[in-house]
Formats: sequence, structure tokens, C-alpha cells
Amino acid sequence: MSEGRPLVIAHRGASADRPENTLEAFTEARTQGADWVELDVRRSADGVLVVHHDAHLADGRLIRETVTDDMPGSVPSLAEAFEACEGMGVNVEIKHLPGEPDFAEVDLVCEAVAGLAGAYRPVGQLLLSSFDISAVDRILTVDPTLPTAWLVVERYGTAQILDRVEAHGHGAINPWDELVDQVLVDDAHRRGLKVVVWTVDDGDRIVELANWGVDGIVTNQVSMARRAVDGA
Repeated sequence: MSEGRPLVIAHRGASADRPENTLEAFTEARTQGADWVELDVRRSADGVLVVHHDAHLADGRLIRETVTDDMPGSVPSLAEAFEACEGMGVNVEIKHLPGEPDFAEVDLVCEAVAGLAGAYRPVGQLLLSSFDISAVDRILTVDPTLPTAWLVVERYGTAQILDRVEAHGHGAINPWDELVDQVLVDDAHRRGLKVVVWTVDDGDRIVELANWGVDGIVTNQVSMARRAVDGA
């Protein structure tokens, strides 16, 4: 990640203007000035990493029970997504939440993501994240050189959140916007941690976060965020 102004990170691509997590959304993100793209990854029945937010497809089929040849054309593989994001960094979110039908497959997903991500991007243009800290722990077990982040939405308290990220050896925290204040940003930076905030679609808030020195801002409104960051 770069120093200075925060990165503008397109949430599932330019998702305000194109269908989320599609090749069209990723190429539109570049057109609108995104520095990076954030996307979601799951594993198909034939072991291919595909980009999709939910465990089920729109027609109700489970991704983990569907082979890639039977996927809708709008669902790209992670390799295709990396190619569509040429010139931009990529934040890969590993979907792994208790109660989801593919929850038990996280080790297979993490191992595959670690191998593919490292082949497609230098470490400076990668961030691998998950709400489940054990998933990003697994990434580091497979390849300790890969940049990892813990996604946080619960209100644990700033010190507890940052203590846990440090203890697990991750280099970044991706907190929900409502958890972020100047104290969290300053404390994270004192510890050498990056802060990537999600999901922010208000221009004034983007300027505030930029002035606090966050490292990245995930947004659905890419062109607006680009203007706000550049003017901050």
C-alpha cells in the first residue's frame, strides 16, 4: 500500500454502476479511478476459486456444489478477476462465516487463494482478509509473506482489536466505518498496522478519514471517492 493519501478501493468493483463482483465492475472501477478493487472469493465444486459474495447463486444453487462450467457467465474465476484488475491492487475477502454451508472448506480456500494471489500480484498490490481471523491465520501458515488483514464489525474496543491483530501477526485491520475514529487510526499506526475502512459512500466522511491518515477506503461510489480523496 502507498504512503500519503488513502487508496480508493472499489467495493466489489464499481458496484454502484455495474453488477457487483463482475468483470464489468472491475474494469469500470479502473475507469473511475480506483487504486484497488475489493472482491469476495469462494470455491466451486471442482475446486476453482470464483468471485461471488453469497454462498448461493441467484438461482439458489450452492457454489460449493456447482462446477464452474455450470456457473452463470457473470461469475468470474479469481484468475479472471485478477486479469480484469490489471494495474490495480486487489483486496481478496475470504468468505467464511459460521452457519454458511461452505464453512468447513476454509483451509482449501485459503491454500488456493494463497497460491493464486501470489502468482498474480506482487505483495505490495495484495491484501487477503476475512471476518474469521483463523482464515487469515491459515494464509500466513501457507505463505507468511502475504499481506493479511482482519475484517472487524463487532465493537470489541480499540485496544482489544489491535492487540488481537498484532498477536496473530497480521499487518492490517479492516474495520467497519462506524468503529473508526482518530484514536484507532493513530494507535494502529503506532503499532505499524494499516487501516482500511469499509464501506464509505459519504464524501465528507471520506475527507475526514483521509485527514486522519487511514490507508485505504472501501467504497461503492468510486468516482465520488476519487474526487474526495484527491481534494482532501
